[in-house]
Amino acid sequence: MEIETNSPEETYKTGFKMGENAQPGQVYCMKGDLGVGKTVFTQGFAKGMGVDENVNSPTFTILQVYEDGRIPLYHFDVYRISDIDEMDEIGYEEYFYGEGVCLIEWAELIEDILPENVIWIKIEKSMTENFDYRKITIG
Repeated sequence: MEIETNSPEETYKTGFKMGENAQPGQVYCMKGDLGVGKTVFTQGFAKGMGVDENVNSPTFTILQVYEDGRIPLYHFDVYRISDIDEMDEIGYEEYFYGEGVCLIEWAELIEDILPENVIWIKIEKSMTENFDYRKITIG
């Protein structure tokens, strides 16, 4: 499925709708260049799950856990992972195979350890469209 958005608010709303439908045990894997809107999408996703906390990219902590929504949200940003063994130190399996929902930014960097049935979300800009245009591919 492809969705086109033309503002950060539309990208947020797309994330919100996905978050409303997220189910325990699902793993969402995000791809996209720096500054493409992954965090805006994630903020909407979290709000759609009922998370009221301020959601930011956990780049320096790798994992942020939000338990105030209807089910737990485990937000990973693995951009700074230098070795996949760092994921073992975090205890990633507890989250990937737990009762919450995982949302992983830069998931392509840890593809070898991802569960089989993940949902990929790719966010792209276009140089020929307006500055806020995004193409969000889900599949």
